[in-house]
Amino acid sequence: MPLETATRERIAALLAEHHVVLFMKGDRQQPMCGFSAAATNTLNELLPDYHTVNVLDDPEIREGIKAYGDWPTIPQLYVEGELVGGSDIISQLYNSGELHALFGAPLPDRTPPELTITDAAAEAIRQGTANAQGVVLHLEIGPDHSAGFQLAAAGEHDIVAHANGLEIHFDPASAQRAKGIVIDWVSTVQGEGLSLKFPGAREILSLSVQQLQARLAAGDITLIDVRPAQGRAQAAALSQARILEDEGYESLAALPKDTPLAFICHHGNSSRSMAERFAAHGFSNVHNVEGGMDAWATEIDPDVPRY
Repeated sequence: MPLETATRERIAALLAEHHVVLFMKGDRQQPMCGFSAAATNTLNELLPDYHTVNVLDDPEIREGIKAYGDWPTIPQLYVEGELVGGSDIISQLYNSGELHALFGAPLPDRTPPELTITDAAAEAIRQGTANAQGVVLHLEIGPDHSAGFQLAAAGEHDIVAHANGLEIHFDPASAQRAKGIVIDWVSTVQGEGLSLKFPGAREILSLSVQQLQARLAAGDITLIDVRPAQGRAQAAALSQARILEDEGYESLAALPKDTPLAFICHHGNSSRSMAERFAAHGFSNVHNVEGGMDAWATEIDPDVPRY
């Protein structure tokens, strides 16, 4: 479909007004798709400020920008009026250091991080990757210390760390955040999995639902429900709980670092992961509610639905 002149002029005006423009779904504070989130996470590493255009609010721009630069997908990054590309290209340029050069930023430190992989974690990783062909283990650590492992092809500009006979691939930002981490294999009543412990992070304390009930009655702990809306629709959040999805991570992370926090989910797995992120960010009094809302329904309040 031909690009209408009025839409072309609107896009050109945006590009002339702003040095860096990201056309995306959502905005910098709240991306509305994974690709837009990946793009903003990368740009946030390098730029204190840049302009975003939420194409979900403007159907003409959403379709027009695809024709403007002959690029079929969203997000799209423009610098000085020139199309750079989408989220994959943004990531590739970041990993190579070309994006740093484009923005006049120092080139990334490519020193592999020193880290520890426990014997239990190493054995689990070896078993889990035994049949993987042509891929390597990547670890991405976000600015909020959220972490994710994935098997993917090795990248030309990966930073590679070695520990306990294994190699882990990182992008430059994740490599910096991985310094001194301990990758362990943990086993709880809720299940097993890899766990990251960051230097200086306090241990996560376990809280039974009976202890939570007493702490809430005393008013000396802040409860954070990390369940998505679908879970809260099945069993409503406790009246004292703050909702992570509604308030957002950044808002809650702005609480004083000595605030006693308790995290709750359905069974206690997602809440422990979130508790670890807050502990990694310097919170010193962090608890996980073991058994989650299911245990609360079973042991405290039978009127709460189980699901």
